[in-house]
Amino acid sequence: MSTKANTTDRAAQLAENFAELEPRFTPDESVAEASRCLFCYDAPCTRACPTHIDVPKFIRQILHKSPVGAAETILSANIFGGSCARACPTEVLCEGACVDNTLLKEPVKIGRLQRFACDVASEKGISFFDAGPTTGKKVAIIGAGPAGLTCAHELRKHGHSVTVFEARELPGGINTYGIARYKYGTEFALTEVERVKQIGGIDLRLKTPVSGAQMAQMLSEYDAVFVAIGLGKTSSLGIEGENLPGVWEALDFIFQTHTMPLEKCEIGRRVVVIGGGNTAVDVATAAVRLGAEQVTIAYRRTADAMPAFAYEYDLAKADGIHWEFSAAPLRVIAEGGRAAGVEFARTRLVGSGRNAKVEQIAGANFVLHADMVIKALGQEPLVELAAAVPALKVEKGRIVIDKATGATSVAKLFAGGDCTSKGAEVVDAVQEGKLAAAGIHALLARR
Repeated sequence: MSTKANTTDRAAQLAENFAELEPRFTPDESVAEASRCLFCYDAPCTRACPTHIDVPKFIRQILHKSPVGAAETILSANIFGGSCARACPTEVLCEGACVDNTLLKEPVKIGRLQRFACDVASEKGISFFDAGPTTGKKVAIIGAGPAGLTCAHELRKHGHSVTVFEARELPGGINTYGIARYKYGTEFALTEVERVKQIGGIDLRLKTPVSGAQMAQMLSEYDAVFVAIGLGKTSSLGIEGENLPGVWEALDFIFQTHTMPLEKCEIGRRVVVIGGGNTAVDVATAAVRLGAEQVTIAYRRTADAMPAFAYEYDLAKADGIHWEFSAAPLRVIAEGGRAAGVEFARTRLVGSGRNAKVEQIAGANFVLHADMVIKALGQEPLVELAAAVPALKVEKGRIVIDKATGATSVAKLFAGGDCTSKGAEVVDAVQEGKLAAAGIHALLARR
């Protein structure tokens, strides 16, 4: 078989590997699933959703064969409803509330119903929102991720002028670059951005990073500024060899699956992922799908202490990923100038809960051999912008905000998303963008 044929076959196999885990409902399937809903009076599913989508209403609309109406209900509360339908931890949010608070043995598949409705509206090219009458007020938004774009969309509904500054060449932030590819790809993520832009009047400036000095200047040039810069690079391990070739940051590894053909993505034969959160699982499952022969996630605490959701853990196990618990990395082993493995110390927990101290066990070191090591320890805050405004209150790398309005300690300056939470879900960023837009609008209405 020719090299070209081999390449084609590999590309097809990788596309299959990264296909979405569950197919979209057909119209008949959506109606059948919607019929399972009890339409609870107090709607625990709606209360569990950070953006408070009226779940019973949109499910009833699907039941009555009005998926476009359902999409309007969803998108009115969450303009990134299509993304959240795929990437949200529905098992612990709306669907978790469904099974916990009703007599159903299995929750209604709310996420898949939401996806069905949003996809139907998207394919029909329907736009539900119009900009409000022009107010003459100007708002600068730093960061075109879910929080920034949601804030921009909400502000345009009120008629305010919005300019969004984005450092990267593509908009969408973590939604475009950092979600596991099997949940959705770059092309889909960009359709969510286009939905935001359909309202018109959003001046989106890509490849336009903003420095701290520029942000401080914006406070005098705009009526309000919203900071939604997300987070920076993966936190350092602080061990020997972590900068060797073959050692990756988690988001860089995921980025490559969104920014180049899958068959050109770099992958090791044996991969060790260091960390125990949902990002570690995303990285590990991506490595398996790219063709790694052996993937191990190493976490310094025990299984019951890991931050990854239970369903993510189950997915990793189903993919054949090995977990090495109670393992603290000591050094990356080099061979031929590249990473060849990681030496770990076996650990035990002293105390209980998340505050338990991790203690290394003497004489219990071991090595996991690997030609690719991926750090998935969370991300460091981007402190340079905050430092440029001395009066801006920051605690442990988080910009401190009024949770109800997104207002910071500085007049006219608002913030939301991961730069205020140090990492949460897309749906949380959307809600913070909404709340900040409401806070900004209330401020501008008083002027």
